[in-house]
Order: sequence, then structure tokens, then C-alpha cells
Amino acid sequence: MHGLGNDFIVIDAINQNFKPEPAQIRAWSKRNSGIGFDQLLIVEKAESGQADFKYRIFNADGSEVEQCGNGARCFARFVREQKLTDLRLISVETSGGIIQLELLDDNRVRVNMGVPQFDPQRIPLDTDQQSDQYTLDTNGQTIRFSALAIGNPHIVIQVDDIELADVGTIGALLESHPFFPQRVNVGFMQVIDYSNFRLRVFERGVGETRACGSGACAALVAGQRLGLLGQQASAELRGGELKLEWQGEANPVMMIGETAMVFEGEIDND
Repeated sequence: MHGLGNDFIVIDAINQNFKPEPAQIRAWSKRNSGIGFDQLLIVEKAESGQADFKYRIFNADGSEVEQCGNGARCFARFVREQKLTDLRLISVETSGGIIQLELLDDNRVRVNMGVPQFDPQRIPLDTDQQSDQYTLDTNGQTIRFSALAIGNPHIVIQVDDIELADVGTIGALLESHPFFPQRVNVGFMQVIDYSNFRLRVFERGVGETRACGSGACAALVAGQRLGLLGQQASAELRGGELKLEWQGEANPVMMIGETAMVFEGEIDND
């Protein structure tokens, strides 16, 4: 499946036994010799009475992560089409908290991504001082960025033109910088006007992807807190467009986007 070009394999681990191994995930993720994907999504039974399913996410390098907005939309469509539920409003456990998924028309899904966190210990950052923006010196230049968690850790760097941004180099340097104890997703945002922005994201454990839902949510929040964006905005990513809304402090970020089913298959699990 894919959400705006951010692609996944999705495995039903309710009706079959499946325990992911990092080496196996890395092999499957290779586009020339495996299946090829940005993330592996696993559907499991909920562990509490507060949700309908449990949702686990693994990056292409085999590491498990807390959140993936594009993946969440694909998850919702998958459980409906595989007849695992007949609900249109689905509550899902993730390691980053419980999220709400609502299936709309035309293969679109609305995701309640939760309330963003700015406390450095919650993101986390290697600092005790919370700030609207932080700076780091890397690769001979000073990088200024906003930082927050939206189920997973993000930083957002404002740029004049995302086509000229050195996403690969700067993203790789910052993703694993010691300032980020759990690594970080690195977003490069170009604000067009109060209601529109462009975005490229270097995802931890993956590299640059064609879209990042949680990254787009983080960018909206960062832009709004800097007075650059309004409460509603459209994010233009290389894979397509997301509609976003954030009503401000203590409110969740809402995201609407499309999903696509590419193919179904079987693979030897040996």
C-alpha cells in the first residue's frame, strides 16, 4: 500500500503468527532483491479495552518506531478491506499513544494524530530548556529548527526553496545527532502563504521519502507557532497533498489524505 508515495507492506498478525526480525525486515525492504518499502506495518489485537487494534511500525532498517501518519491511513483501509472490522471510526493503539482513524469517501482517511508535545524530555532532546526554536552547529553551518513530538520526534527547518535544500546531507547528519537521544525525523519546510507550504522529510531509519504524514503535522504546528501558518493548511509533498488542521495548544492535529492498495501477495517467512 502507499499514502502519497510513502509505501508500506501491511501484515495481518491477528489471523497468522508473525514476529518481525530486524534482519528479515531489512531484507524485505530492499527494492531490488526484496519487496521494497519505507515501513512495515503490523496489525495486532489490542492489548487494552480502549482500542480496536494495535498498530506496530518498523522502518526499513528494522527499527521499531512510534508513529506514521501515512501508514495510519493505510492501516485503516487495510483492516476494513480485509474484513477485520466493519467500523468507520477506528481506535488504534500505538507505542506513541492511542490514535483515532476515520474512513471517509474516495479512499481518504482522517487521522487524529494526537496532541503535540514540546517538552524536551517528551520529544526527547538533550536539553532541559524548552524553546520555540533551537540551534545546532553541524557540517560547518548553524542549523535553526523547531522541535516537537507528534507520536514520534520531529524537527522542522524553514527553508526558502525545498528544491535547493540539502535534504540528504543535513538530514543524515541531524537524524543521528547526539542532541536527539532517540534519533529524529528531519523536515524541510517552505512556506508559500498562510494556508500552504511545501515539505520534504528525511525519516529516521529510512532516508527521504515521498511523503511523511506526521512530518506534515509537525510542520503545520511549527509554522503556526512561528506565526507563519494558520490553523488550517495544505501540505504539498512530493507524493501529493495532505489537508491539516490544528486549533492550537492542547488540541490534537487532524490530517486527511488518500490511500492506495498496490498489490497483495505471500512471502516465505523462513
